[in-house]
Amino acid sequence: MSPSRVAALTLAALVGFAANSLLTRGALAAHRIDPASFLALRLSAGAVALWLLARRHQGRVAAHDPANHWLAAVELAGYAVAFTFAYVRIGAGLGALTLFGAVQTTMIAAGLRAGERPGAGDVVGLLIALAGLLTMTLPGASRPPLIGVGLMAIAGACWGLYSLRGRRSRDPLVGTAHNFMRAVPVGLVVLAAGWSQVFVTPAGITLALVSGAITSGIGYAIWYSVLPALTAWRAALVQLLTPVLTAVAAVVILGESMSWRLLISGGLIVGGVVVSIGARRSRA
Repeated sequence: MSPSRVAALTLAALVGFAANSLLTRGALAAHRIDPASFLALRLSAGAVALWLLARRHQGRVAAHDPANHWLAAVELAGYAVAFTFAYVRIGAGLGALTLFGAVQTTMIAAGLRAGERPGAGDVVGLLIALAGLLTMTLPGASRPPLIGVGLMAIAGACWGLYSLRGRRSRDPLVGTAHNFMRAVPVGLVVLAAGWSQVFVTPAGITLALVSGAITSGIGYAIWYSVLPALTAWRAALVQLLTPVLTAVAAVVILGESMSWRLLISGGLIVGGVVVSIGARRSRA
């Protein structure tokens, strides 16, 4: 895969991640739907959409494909459940810090264990990006709810493991489709357990379906397609761009105000990613 194609697919996946955060925020924070219903609809919509896209070549994925395995489905379901229920207990800023901090820790630790040795430029780039993430989130966080933080940390660890598994995917579309189909029963069990608190609105249902079919299902398949071209370290680092994209989209789409803190933190995160990529190209 050419570098330009890798960059384009990576950006598309990150845009999907950011859009998914906005859809989830719009559905749950505005009380348009309960978390269990949102989760079940999101997973089901993703499974249906991916099945329709992948049904013509279901046989291409061997049973031993690491990305088409029940463990991948468990990681995906664990991320979806923890993320959804954390979102109603924790603010967006601290949530981003906790989620992506857990993703970084999981993926970078796995990369180091596998023998990846980042250069000085990679380390400097990561530190700059993390400084930007801290600038974006910490100043607005106080007395964080432990349950919300714990759930978001679990979501980040599950997503990091799911992404690591995707680096060995042989067919990202079919593998992601199978993972979503295996995760649907988890969503239905959670829905059954919280049936007494179910409430839905047309807007909430729409947001859940769009989140599942497009920004989750197709977005995750795109992410799986690009992961084999990225080291664990690089895959962890570029995901720090997601909070920046989310914040910019919130300003443009939702009319949220632009602040100097947002500009500075966004610049630091983007600059850190650029430093790391530039250092890697120089060594190459």
